[in-house]
Amino acid sequence: MDRAEFAAAYPFGLDPFQAEALDALDRGESVLVAAPTGSGKTVVAEYAVAKALAEGGKAFYTTPLKALSNQKYGDLVRRHGPGRVGLLTGDNSISGEASVVVMTTEVLRNMLYAASPTLDGLRYVVLDEVHYLGNAYRGSVWEEVIIHSPPDVGLVALSATVSNAEELADWIATVRGPTAAVIEEKRPVVLNQLYLVGDRESERLHLLPTFVDERPNPEAVRLDASSVRGGRAGGDRWRSRPRGRLHTPTRADVVERLDDEAMLPAIYFIFSRQACDDAVRQCLDFGLRLTSPEEREAIGAIAEAKADMLSDDDLAVLGYGSWLAGLQAGFAAHHAGMVPPFKEAVEAAFSAGLVKVVFATETLALGINMPARSVVIEKLSKFTGERHEFLTPGEYTQLTGRAGRRGIDPEGNAVVLWSPFVPFDQVAGLASTRTYTLTSSFRPTYNMAANLVRRYPPEAAHHLLNLSFAQYRADRDVVRLEAELERSERSLAGFRRDAECELGDVATYRDLVRAAAGEARPAPLAKAGTLDEVRLGDVVVVEGGKSGGPAVVVSVSHRKGGDVRLGAVGADRRYLTLSARDFPVPPAVVGRVSLPTPYAPRNPGFQRKVADALVRARLRPARRPVTAARNRDRRRGRAGPEAGPAGPVNHPVHTCPDRRRHVRALERAERMEKDIRRLERTIAGRTESIARQFDRVLRVMGAFGYVDEWSLTAGGELLTRIYHECDLLVAEAVRAGLFDGLDPAAVAALASAFTYETRGPAASAARPAPWFPSARVKRRWAELEKLARDLNQAEDEAGLPLTRPPDPGFFAAAYGWAAGEGLAEVIADEEITGGDFVRNVKQLIDLLRQLGDVAPEPATAKAAREAADRLFRGVVSASSVVGP
Repeated sequence: MDRAEFAAAYPFGLDPFQAEALDALDRGESVLVAAPTGSGKTVVAEYAVAKALAEGGKAFYTTPLKALSNQKYGDLVRRHGPGRVGLLTGDNSISGEASVVVMTTEVLRNMLYAASPTLDGLRYVVLDEVHYLGNAYRGSVWEEVIIHSPPDVGLVALSATVSNAEELADWIATVRGPTAAVIEEKRPVVLNQLYLVGDRESERLHLLPTFVDERPNPEAVRLDASSVRGGRAGGDRWRSRPRGRLHTPTRADVVERLDDEAMLPAIYFIFSRQACDDAVRQCLDFGLRLTSPEEREAIGAIAEAKADMLSDDDLAVLGYGSWLAGLQAGFAAHHAGMVPPFKEAVEAAFSAGLVKVVFATETLALGINMPARSVVIEKLSKFTGERHEFLTPGEYTQLTGRAGRRGIDPEGNAVVLWSPFVPFDQVAGLASTRTYTLTSSFRPTYNMAANLVRRYPPEAAHHLLNLSFAQYRADRDVVRLEAELERSERSLAGFRRDAECELGDVATYRDLVRAAAGEARPAPLAKAGTLDEVRLGDVVVVEGGKSGGPAVVVSVSHRKGGDVRLGAVGADRRYLTLSARDFPVPPAVVGRVSLPTPYAPRNPGFQRKVADALVRARLRPARRPVTAARNRDRRRGRAGPEAGPAGPVNHPVHTCPDRRRHVRALERAERMEKDIRRLERTIAGRTESIARQFDRVLRVMGAFGYVDEWSLTAGGELLTRIYHECDLLVAEAVRAGLFDGLDPAAVAALASAFTYETRGPAASAARPAPWFPSARVKRRWAELEKLARDLNQAEDEAGLPLTRPPDPGFFAAAYGWAAGEGLAEVIADEEITGGDFVRNVKQLIDLLRQLGDVAPEPATAKAAREAADRLFRGVVSASSVVGP
């Protein structure tokens, strides 16, 4: 790949941090790039994509949000052409087998668990906004992708500025190998921190720098203090100051002052959807108009193109007229309550410099490419649904990161408004703080547990969990030891391969050579002091009783009181459950067998393959210890039995030209096995909070019939294909037949209980009685509530987080939309915005498609698929259109 040619495509050339990251990729390393918003991190990702294409491989570009995926898809199509770029989200599937595929991170996680053939040829994975792994609800997906991605795939992780970026890079290096941490703290455009104060004794707003000579501005300190009468409340309570000369500037006054100072365009953050809409109306009522006739015409064309797929009736319901009036005046709201075509029109008009002010909630800060000259923060606190919380330094940095357009603005501006609740010293403190520690939200889910049981033996599953960033931060030595264990096991597998000889058993030959040389006979391959030391794949001899011969260990389970049970398969294909009572003396391990994949010890096909491997295995014969008499015979020159017909010269391996290499490999393998057992004992003695939580998850799954020891039941297999926050509850509903016998619209209504969650004030208020389309659905809802209560009780007893209870609040809307009603009819009686309706229907469609894939009853699967198809129409389908 020609670096110079690649760099020439960028108007600013390569910054030093970008060149450093590209050097790391050229060395074959993974890379973590932590840099401010707008600094050009994506250049590194685009180089990895171009490098993969030049090498004939694939690149996956993952993002946390569908909107980001759609935006990046358009960028890459323009760069590489539509024939080479695909898109996979819950809404769209475009050229999924292309060389470059943009997707949400969940899509890649699901591919990894399913071992999808689409992964073949994958060279790089880009993890955009990787700091999202701290997200409480979805963050663990990033860790799953990092841990489970094939070892030969390079990672390009892009992060906002975090104070522990080196720690994150060290963790990735520990898990995956060499990883360069490239950290850039300098913004490409200088950021001015400003404080805007309303003063009843002044005709103009006070626009003051927050810092003077890198210290809080003394003028701002004096001005803020002038509004205080008496003392100020102490502690952490919100401080309210009496009405005085200072006031929070009105939104119209702020916009007018920014316009006068040539500080537009601006993003004005208000942490309320309704307040964002109100702000547009207030500016219009104030008489502000920021656009020229030519700009208004261009805005109208953009709006018309984006809304083209919506019907006139839908546009009327969505308030198209008033929305367009504000847009053409240069103002717009941007929040999750808006339908995607409206938001996309706002983004396009703002990026083109036509719309001058966007009143937005914090969702706009999550990666959408909309830089501005200025960013305004109305309040430094936001309501979380339960209480007001002060912005964190990370949130403040994320919001203000939009200020300053590279190549356009000589500097950007971050403006904080005066508030009676927040003294100036707190404003200055927040603006000066650059510490944002990234934490992990990783926790085992039921779906994750089912997939781990399906794909790995027990020790491998616990090992993977111990590799999590959460475990690394809690006890990084465990992750280091787990990584060392993984490398040792890979080395052991190589030594074992080298120790195999087609002519005979190398271990027997090596022992004969040692005996002939007068050495003491070595102990068997393993002499387990307890059953704890027996490992999967070991061949043990069961004296009489259940087997009367060798058997391969296929499962090891630890019971209460330290009791250990082994699951084993003999040559006759019988499955044996063994305990210490079956071994009068500690079991001798006489060989090893590689277990087939996928790992399913209770599956008859799996057991058949194990038995066949046991029959083909060359096992060590039983040996008696070397006696003193036999040693005396050697010293006197008399040949013992080893030097006779059974001696090493007569062993078939002796004729192999590679016998020395085989023996050396065998001895290295034995030493490596000792090292591995030492590592396993060390790891077991360390704190394993994640692994313990995983075991509790497995106990709940076992109680509900999803696992049997370390084997999935039919329900467990179903669970591996359900990716949802209520995964086990959804699986329980399917197994209980709650969706069986329902028409598509009723299936959609009942399924919406898993995807809809009442938020805001309505969540704590008394809810109206739910509406049911039929008596049958009402009965099914009652059964679902009981399943949820039973599951929550089991989770509470196990000390696990409780699965969110189902919510019937979207029944009527889901049923009506699936039954063909219009948008006006569906949301007329619902307290829901157009954007919320679309988002909930999209989530419902995704779940219904999963139900269509997993429902064991064909009629139910068909009804779920038909329900998804019925829902995907009108404003929902128009909100899923993607273009380059």
